[in-house]
Amino acid sequence: MRLSPIYEQKLAEAKQEGIQEGIPEGIQAERRNVIENVLQVCFGSLDAELRVIIEALSALSPEEFTPLLLQLSREELLDRFF
Repeated sequence: MRLSPIYEQKLAEAKQEGIQEGIPEGIQAERRNVIENVLQVCFGSLDAELRVIIEALSALSPEEFTPLLLQLSREELLDRFF
């Protein structure tokens, strides 16, 4: 699957922001695990499209990503991050 240039730019920015904010890699990995688990509970399984947005979501703070995961539909999440 080919990512849109805009999404690739946003992902790079999110990663850089995480680095600049000093988010340790261990915390980043924990966030990814939490996000993966919530997505699996909400949508059953993680397909390729959902796996792609996990990195961008994990760059957000828990206060930012939690409402997104709990309130948005699969399509809304994909639209927001693609």
